[in-house]
Amino acid sequence: MRDREKARKRAQELVGKMTLEEKASQLRFDAPAIPRLGIPAYNWWNEALHGVARAGVATVFPQAIGMAAAFDAALMEEVGQAIAQEGRAKYNAYKAEGDRDIYKGLTFWSPNVNIFRDPRWGRGHETYGEDPYLTGELGKAFVEGLQGDGEHLQAAACAKHFAVHSGPEGERHRFDARVSQKDLWETYLPAFEKLVKEAGVEAVMGAYNRTNGEPCCGSKTLIEDILREKWGFQGHYVSDCWAIKDFHTQHMVTDTAEESAAMALKAGCDVNCGVTYLHLLKACQDGLVTEEEIGQAAERLFTTRFLLGLFDETAYDGIGYDRIECKEHLELAERVAAEGMVLLKNNGLLPLKKEGLKTIGVIGPNADSRKALIGNYHGTSSRYITVLEGIQDALPDARVYYSEGCHLFQDKVEGLGHRQDRISEALSVVKNSDVVILCVGLDETLEGEEGDTGNSYASGDKADLQLPQSQRELIEAVLQAGKPAVVLNMTGSAMDLRYVQEHADAVLQVWYPGARGGRAVAKALFGEISPSGKLPVTFYNSTEELPAFEDYSMKGRTYRYFQGRPLYPFGYGLTYGDVKVESAECGGQKWTAGTTSSLEWDVTQDMTVKVRMKNQGHMATGEVVQAYVEALESDYAAPNGKLCAFGRVFLNGEETGETELIIGNDAFTVVNEEGERIVDGGKFRVSIGLGQPDERTRELTGKDCIVFTVDRK
Repeated sequence: MRDREKARKRAQELVGKMTLEEKASQLRFDAPAIPRLGIPAYNWWNEALHGVARAGVATVFPQAIGMAAAFDAALMEEVGQAIAQEGRAKYNAYKAEGDRDIYKGLTFWSPNVNIFRDPRWGRGHETYGEDPYLTGELGKAFVEGLQGDGEHLQAAACAKHFAVHSGPEGERHRFDARVSQKDLWETYLPAFEKLVKEAGVEAVMGAYNRTNGEPCCGSKTLIEDILREKWGFQGHYVSDCWAIKDFHTQHMVTDTAEESAAMALKAGCDVNCGVTYLHLLKACQDGLVTEEEIGQAAERLFTTRFLLGLFDETAYDGIGYDRIECKEHLELAERVAAEGMVLLKNNGLLPLKKEGLKTIGVIGPNADSRKALIGNYHGTSSRYITVLEGIQDALPDARVYYSEGCHLFQDKVEGLGHRQDRISEALSVVKNSDVVILCVGLDETLEGEEGDTGNSYASGDKADLQLPQSQRELIEAVLQAGKPAVVLNMTGSAMDLRYVQEHADAVLQVWYPGARGGRAVAKALFGEISPSGKLPVTFYNSTEELPAFEDYSMKGRTYRYFQGRPLYPFGYGLTYGDVKVESAECGGQKWTAGTTSSLEWDVTQDMTVKVRMKNQGHMATGEVVQAYVEALESDYAAPNGKLCAFGRVFLNGEETGETELIIGNDAFTVVNEEGERIVDGGKFRVSIGLGQPDERTRELTGKDCIVFTVDRK
């Protein structure tokens, strides 16, 4: 196990030898070398959202939201381990070349555990979805995989963006996210708390915006009171990039750069991504900060560097360049893509049978798009396999017709309308094909971070849930042609898919499936694997059902608080199998569908439920068993219950299997208006099934959950 106290003492001793100027210089993200003390330069900025990013060739896993759709914590830990190995391999190689530039270090500013509370948010696909429990479990697994459990950190993870941050992107530099104490502690903080207290995440990054009036990178409430004092966080805190400058240029909470630097440092922000900490020496000269405060931040940063073993020999020094994009990691990326695809509709067309399939039409702007594979914050792949290429490789003896069909996005030109010059080609493909695969959606140019996308009119956010008009026209033309059709939606967020749900034979949510994701898509289409992902977000019908984007209250948002009828519910997803939950057992009692007996339980204790399932179909498939709990006697409970456990299983055709779900005692708590987590009331309802215990899920799947009540002992 790592010895933090030893690392802290070494850091304290080293920092004690520095001058004030040297201490202050180490709080920059691009910390310079101090040759007289044997300290090399170090750049704190590196990214690893779904693979080592922006540093050359690396395994490009599916985007974070696609990984979340697998509902597989063990798989997420494997991904973290693989990314850390490739990160170490790159660090070792670059170090040997004397290269210590940006994106070359071992401090990865991932994962993003913000809550995807509104589908318009452009960066939502960087997250693990809308649910605090799912986000916490997957984030914890990713951090544990990335950081490892050896004597030294394999890499340092960073939980971001702390806290209450999810758009609008165009307002983030000046926006004040006003949130109640209940929503703060029930929704926005739990994942961060889990990563700090259970996963030991080494770093936390502050958000651009203010939360309840305080800028997040200079918030005494968030950094000092909650993170360090209440949760006992001992790692380092980093600002989002150029966020501290916003204090005096956008938020107007300070007047000068010196005041902004002082505000951030005194609140506990240790490293500045940006240039505002260049003013720390002047701030110290003016009495706004002390040398001791500068030194304390430097000590925390060097503690991390010692924990990484950057001044020692480590077990990771031998990780060679051959681990980058190696066979095992590429296979893992394909497995993640396969587990994360969500089958939204299937009238029996899927899986397609290769035998007898003479012609297939592949149509759409994302069919042969590399950008639609990778999401944002990505690395570079040595090879890309688009959906078209995956299908072509899978069907060497069939004729594969292709048409782009339309542009991904096209504004109307005054007097000309849309230049839809490929629809006739697409319809020609349809007429000559036995079956059609229609690939639509978005990519990082339309949904993403402010400043990084071509979507300048919304700064990376979506104005609504509609696909671009050019694509809607293509969809209608193709689906009205009457040929068997599968629609693949390649987006990182919920879209209005009502038309394709009504008119297509099958609908598959592919997300951004990774650099070689087209191979996994083809395997799913032709039945080599069964889709088995579940939605980590609610698919609404339109934004008209939602509160204003700028409203951070959870009322009316996400599956826990939404009172309407969703298009596709959180937790929903079909397979090619036919799995049924047959029974659930706990505390000596057994329940099947339709039974109603209750169980007395000490709700301060975890509950282990043994779940028995059977695949009544002939095809092998993965499945995700989910548990939801409702506090029936509390005014503080969310109206629709909450996810409290999940587990992934694999069943061959006609196979029966068992798994155990551990429902933590937190599941039986609620958060009151003061933000206190309490047990309130004596009766709870627990539902075990393959999705939520709601009418829409039952309608889409034809399956019921097993439901029992728990009486507080």
